[in-house]
Amino acid sequence: MKRNLFKSTFLLLFSLVAVSAHSKGTFDLALSCDPDGAKAYLNGIEVVQSTPAIIQVSNDLIGKPIMIKFEKKGYTTKTITVSYDKKLAKKNPIVYCHLEKEVTQPVSNAYTSDPTIPAGQANARVDRDNPGKTDMERAIVRWYFDSDPRGARIFYRVISNVPNEVKNTNETYLTTTPLEETKSFNILGLTYDNSRNVTIEIKVSKRGFEDQIKRYNVRQALDQQEISGFFELVPKETEE
Repeated sequence: MKRNLFKSTFLLLFSLVAVSAHSKGTFDLALSCDPDGAKAYLNGIEVVQSTPAIIQVSNDLIGKPIMIKFEKKGYTTKTITVSYDKKLAKKNPIVYCHLEKEVTQPVSNAYTSDPTIPAGQANARVDRDNPGKTDMERAIVRWYFDSDPRGARIFYRVISNVPNEVKNTNETYLTTTPLEETKSFNILGLTYDNSRNVTIEIKVSKRGFEDQIKRYNVRQALDQQEISGFFELVPKETEE
């Protein structure tokens, strides 16, 4: 319906154009675009600042491909190729184009404030349904903990300042000191963007000694590719 309306408008416009206004070596070509206001290029040369418009095309292009490119900010550029013989060139041809809205991905402010985030990973989220898809899960992080005396039990838990994205967890037992291994962060909901608001808490516990706790920022651990610590255990005071 809209295309027919554009065509009807231009046919009416052509009926008002005086024959004397036409150059003998050219023919008229109407350019219409939805939405209006697009720039138009004929074989790479700008011919219209804003559609709709009528341009004059050299008769030298009769029988040859004519490329009309329509360009408007916020819309995808589109090129239409046409060709006219002498008979069609005399019938006031119209080139109509419908432009689609340009789909743009929102730009995360995380890249502006933190250029160290890998491209495309600011909002890549650790997800149970798509395991191993993020750089965080593929990163090799060295975990190393030791204590004096050795043999202390190691527990860890996740502490989140963004519980709507990353959940807090209960303590999980790892092993006894010393511990040295490589493992990745597979914390559900974690992204590079929110990793600064997530902490890993490490607690060591040994009978006869005071418990000790250290906390590590997840983003810092990702950057350093290491999470490690040494615990100098302090004997519990005994009541006399």
